[in-house]
Amino acid sequence: MSDTLPLLGLFSSSFLSATLLPGNSEVVFAALLTTVETDPLLLLAVAIVGNTLGGLTNVVIGRLAPIPKHHPRLALAMKWLQRFGAPALLLSWLPIMGDLLCLLAGWLRLPWWSVTFFMLIGKSLRYIAVMLITLKGLSFFS
Repeated sequence: MSDTLPLLGLFSSSFLSATLLPGNSEVVFAALLTTVETDPLLLLAVAIVGNTLGGLTNVVIGRLAPIPKHHPRLALAMKWLQRFGAPALLLSWLPIMGDLLCLLAGWLRLPWWSVTFFMLIGKSLRYIAVMLITLKGLSFFS
């Protein structure tokens, strides 16, 4: 089987999982780690790039869209960003809250480079953890 289709699927899953659309790219990533003969570091890179670009899409949406009035998670995410700034985007991988952090980073017009940097680090650490757990789990049961 060609490497292109699994990589495209992983990229799509990672990208969509980082947007407001529901998704679970960790499952796709772990499944591909265990079933395809592609370099795990290539799978890791594709997942990280797709998820980071999806998060940056939320930042762009935040720059373009008005913020809704009141929502408990919105208030919490806003406090995090106002207190910690772009480093709060280390948590951009969290379900729901991460999406809000990215949207609000756009709304607050946080600097692109620092937003991208911290988002990339947070998302990378998550996928590295999934990769290590998956691969160590395989070796444990082998």
